[in-house]
Amino acid sequence: MKTLTFGLSLIRHGETQHNKDGLLQGQAIDSPLSETGLQQAEAAGCYLKDVEFSNVFSSNMLRAQQTAETIMKHNHSCSALQLVCDPLLKEKSFGIAEGRPVQDVREMAEAAGQSFPGFTPPKGETQEQVKERVKGFLEKTLQQIGAQHWRDGGEGETTSSSSAPSAASPAEGRADEGVRGVPVHALVVTHGAYMCAAVRFFVEELGCSSPPGSDREHMFALSPNAGLSRFVLTVRREEGRFRLSAMRCVFVHRMGRGGAFKSWS
Repeated sequence: MKTLTFGLSLIRHGETQHNKDGLLQGQAIDSPLSETGLQQAEAAGCYLKDVEFSNVFSSNMLRAQQTAETIMKHNHSCSALQLVCDPLLKEKSFGIAEGRPVQDVREMAEAAGQSFPGFTPPKGETQEQVKERVKGFLEKTLQQIGAQHWRDGGEGETTSSSSAPSAASPAEGRADEGVRGVPVHALVVTHGAYMCAAVRFFVEELGCSSPPGSDREHMFALSPNAGLSRFVLTVRREEGRFRLSAMRCVFVHRMGRGGAFKSWS
């Protein structure tokens, strides 16, 4: 069967002053990156500078856009690409807790017998609502990337990007791990709680496989600022629509210290 395989790299925005101060931002507080956050975005851009991207998406919130623009500035394949800002990628709404210390919300969650960031404060988004946004973005992206990159061919043929890349990297921690030789590769810049919901949805409902040596607790953890997670998706076309056939996680929460990225998977 003819298929299309493409990479999907999710990265959390760099640090903001609210992150540094331990305050929740959510959707109501549209903070810029702090000096440290700008340095993290620069480090991510330098790390990814030679990785091929065919599409770049970002939350429409300032901290994510700044991170995306900084990464694109360094990347040779992004010079001709347009940054697509999508409100489906914005952070989870924490309702009345936005602007309050994260520790306060952790205590609220504990009192309710729940965990953070899955806990929903009054007037905030539920995990189910965030998951619906994740599903909506993924479906839209599958259709867009399929329409842009699918190549017509005879029955049984494959597109040039459908050969599944090796699960093992020749050098642990290399920036193109899992997507080397895969010309279709989307970069998505988003937020911490949103990424938690996305990874959980990928694993629990889409059957996404985990990286070797990585358990669910690690995969479902909150990504650090500028933390990078990568997935490889295989798509088929049925009745004029593109549908997900398989998905695997290459690594999660890869992050940089002093500009050098390291694998946590």
